[in-house]
Amino acid sequence: MPLTILIAEDDEGTRLSLCDYLELEGYSVLMASHGEMALRQVFSHQPQLIITDIGMPGLDGFSLVQKVRQYPAFRLLPVIFLTAHNQTQDRIRGYQLGCDLYLPKPFELRELGAIVRNLLERSQLIQSAWIQQVALNTAQQRALQTSDVSEEIMPWTPDPADLVADFTAREQDVLTLLSDGLSNAQIGDRLFLSPRTVEKYVSSLLRKTETSNRSELLRFAISHHLVP
Repeated sequence: MPLTILIAEDDEGTRLSLCDYLELEGYSVLMASHGEMALRQVFSHQPQLIITDIGMPGLDGFSLVQKVRQYPAFRLLPVIFLTAHNQTQDRIRGYQLGCDLYLPKPFELRELGAIVRNLLERSQLIQSAWIQQVALNTAQQRALQTSDVSEEIMPWTPDPADLVADFTAREQDVLTLLSDGLSNAQIGDRLFLSPRTVEKYVSSLLRKTETSNRSELLRFAISHHLVP
């Protein structure tokens, strides 16, 4: 499933140009011509990244980001300010409100594309690490609640159902593509990730399944029906 990017821009030409370019890069794109529309789409569609102009009618870009950051679920949502407002005080205010990057107009679409990919990769890694930590904390709490020190400690064997629940959506995508025989570079092209990021997901899968290489991982996944 492609990652979703929200573009908040009142200039129609810029908005459509960004949309066309990002869709060609493989992303799903939402568009808003003003801040109020963008804010509604943040809550209704929960995009993975926002690109917003500052000078928009009604709710401007600064106010949009300020409102979005008030909600814990969106505090790590990557935000790019794309604007002609390039004074030092404007940039400082943008960073204080929580934007990740301030790109002045005019801009190069290829540069913006590289920035978008970098921010999304970092965001996905942070989200994956957070989900894994939550799962680990939950497992540890369950173990403490159910353990009995008088009982003999038995060796632990991974349960396939537990493994699937512990896999992040991105790890499951990587595992499925590995089972199709794709390389890191090919998987990265499909999922819009760098080969290095794909390798990190593979390492996580090896650790969770307690396998030592890709061949063992695939045999384990097939024997336990973890891939189609």
